[in-house]
Amino acid sequence: MTVNEAVRATAGIVILISLALGHWVNQSWYLFTAFVGLNLLQSAFTRWCPAMWLFRKMGLKETDSCS
Repeated sequence: MTVNEAVRATAGIVILISLALGHWVNQSWYLFTAFVGLNLLQSAFTRWCPAMWLFRKMGLKETDSCS
């Protein structure tokens, strides 16, 4: 798994969990969903997000060597 794949997977999981929490627990959780979406949007332009630092420290590679 590459850094970009890990970021996408993490964002998807966090969005789905926060949507479920917003539906079943409290609608304020939708703000967290919006935060994740905004973070993904800014990372599309800056090519950086906080999770990338963590995944690099965990030893994930930037790109797949096969491509």
